[in-house]
Amino acid sequence: MNISICIITKNEEANLSECLKCASKYPFELVVVDTGSSDNSVEVAKQYTDKVFYFEWCNDFSKAKNYAISCATNDYVMVLDTDEFITVAEMEQMEKLIKANPNKVGRIERVNVFVKNKDRNDNKERINRVFDRRQYEYVGSIHEQVCRKDGAEYETYLVPVSTRHTGYDGTPEERKRKSYRNITLLENELKAKEDPYILYQLGKSHYMIGEYTKASEYFDRATAFDLDTRLEYVEDMIVTYGYTLIEGGRADVALSFEGIYEEFSYSCDFVFLMGMIYMENAMFAESVEQYLKAATYKECKSFGANSYMAYYNVGVIYECLGDMVNATKYYKMCGDYDKALARLAGIK
Repeated sequence: MNISICIITKNEEANLSECLKCASKYPFELVVVDTGSSDNSVEVAKQYTDKVFYFEWCNDFSKAKNYAISCATNDYVMVLDTDEFITVAEMEQMEKLIKANPNKVGRIERVNVFVKNKDRNDNKERINRVFDRRQYEYVGSIHEQVCRKDGAEYETYLVPVSTRHTGYDGTPEERKRKSYRNITLLENELKAKEDPYILYQLGKSHYMIGEYTKASEYFDRATAFDLDTRLEYVEDMIVTYGYTLIEGGRADVALSFEGIYEEFSYSCDFVFLMGMIYMENAMFAESVEQYLKAATYKECKSFGANSYMAYYNVGVIYECLGDMVNATKYYKMCGDYDKALARLAGIK
């Protein structure tokens, strides 16, 4: 089975080079659509593929991606962003899964790498990216989503492909520029329809650039809808909303999340968040309980939430309470986490 990787790009020659270099290690057809670059993106693309096309940018990511899909030779496609770099692709297993699920959409793993407040905040997620272009297309001018052409709902499956994503990284100025571009497009979509997913994306865009009051307003509007709490974006929205309140100096308001605990207790990241909320409200016994509960989960999205980060925060609480025995115990459980090692050195 042949599979095409489809990419749209504009003025990202460094990222594009890394993206194509990683993808070219595997037997994919590479399709690149340039949307108006003034740098060397086109020349970079031509070093890796002869499938280089042009699309006049019209402030609509879906139209550009659908055009890229139409340029592929193969019907089964995997769509990547320029700042997504394949780290693992188990081709044989991938092809078997596609053949076994011809009418479904495959979800690849994406590890988001970025620094916020001088700390690494890596997390992972699953995103819909592999599908039959005869059945599916993109919808939405920004934060576009894969939809069936007949409008019906669809099922998904996991594809053994992992990528490293740096789109949330960069300088504060770069993040602001990208976020404001997204915010403008999202606000235009919102004018047509009050949609919780668009409200979520607006809230997250403002959160990423530290505009916590505005982010809270959008999250408030989104959570007023009757939402399926098992949807991945809903879980992420609630967790991000919690950190928005904490970082915006409203940790006391975040205590209201106790009222939705049962609905989101399946999520390690939510339980870890509750530990943070209690910690910020000086409810230390409750905080320790939640952090240690988070450490029992097998899966989490934020790196360390079910291990070293949970133990580190427990250690910080015990150190602040003057219990150096327990503080030392939990710092040691963090392994080679640099902050824990620094605390241990201070205690000694």
